[in-house]
Amino acid sequence: MNPDLTEEEMRRALFGEAKPDVQVSAPLVEEPVEEVVLAKLVVAPAAKKKAAKAFTPRLRVTLRVGNEFEGKMTELIHEADTLSTLLAEQDAVKIARKKYRYVEVVSVKSM
Repeated sequence: MNPDLTEEEMRRALFGEAKPDVQVSAPLVEEPVEEVVLAKLVVAPAAKKKAAKAFTPRLRVTLRVGNEFEGKMTELIHEADTLSTLLAEQDAVKIARKKYRYVEVVSVKSM
């Protein structure tokens, strides 16, 4: 690059030649618009779409249950349709208490 360029030469190199903006107003000519006739479309009745099954959050609650104090315990798994671990745990314990006397929550995991 030549270091001896003038400011005007640099402007021309960067932006090109300056062209004067000349605006010529042309008379507006309205073109004839063709008449458009819309016909009613005949649509065959579409088969009813089944609503997509939404994703339901699920939690798996694992319980150890038994009827004897410090006796034999069995493992019970309850699936809850909620995101709240507290609600899932309470629901599982409530259902297990109907059949078992001693209920212990082992884990609450999302599926």
